[in-house]
Amino acid sequence: MRRLIVGVLCLTGILGWVNVSKAHFGLILPERSMVMQSDKPELEVTLAFCHPFEQNGMDLARPKKFGVMSGKTNTELTNSLQETQVLGKKAWKGVYTIKRPGIYTFYFDPQPYWEPAEEKFIIHQTKTYVAAWGYEEDWDQEVGLKAEIIPLTRPFAVYAGNVFRGIVKFKGSPVPDTDVEVEYWNPGGKVEAPNEYFVTLKLKTDKNGIFAFAPPKAGWWGFSAINEEKDALRGPDGKKKKAEYGAVMWVQFSEWPAVK
Repeated sequence: MRRLIVGVLCLTGILGWVNVSKAHFGLILPERSMVMQSDKPELEVTLAFCHPFEQNGMDLARPKKFGVMSGKTNTELTNSLQETQVLGKKAWKGVYTIKRPGIYTFYFDPQPYWEPAEEKFIIHQTKTYVAAWGYEEDWDQEVGLKAEIIPLTRPFAVYAGNVFRGIVKFKGSPVPDTDVEVEYWNPGGKVEAPNEYFVTLKLKTDKNGIFAFAPPKAGWWGFSAINEEKDALRGPDGKKKKAEYGAVMWVQFSEWPAVK
């Protein structure tokens, strides 16, 4: 009996400190993923850093770069950023005026975030796509970020339940067997997960760097593919530390229209 009691106490101790890992996400949310002819041409874009499902925010330092790519034109927007708050933490917003039909890829490259608990830097290079005025060519265009997801499914006008596919690239090459974390942007925390395993959904890329996921609910969903680089940057102690590069992409999924 004594051995059984000791065993139970040891197991309880283990369960007391083992937790499901919580994912950080770079966040980039435009007002909408499609701009139609009847919409105003000004589009506000919000940049933040957070745990999206749990609605826990973290301060986002002013990004190194914020821009938009349309066709071969890459426009620098960093100077347009204004400080704001998201989930009670420092965030940023910018306004961009749509002037012509096109696919607009908004992205930001953040300052490295030091995570002392994990002894590493976190760098989430984050983007999203906006389609404007009926144009739909080049929806798989690449920005050229060090860590980037390239959509293989059109990243707008997709329904909840549609299978979304993407290819993960790191330093320009597809990355096989890479972890991809998926979270729902849960405004107001209205959706409650059955347990902590359901907060961050996880999958891996195949041998060609491709992943697939079918979101069960309408709204914004974030995809974050993680790769690490050793001895990337100097930490607070002056020694070289590893960096977690997250290729992050946000996609808006819509409800199936009601039957008339």
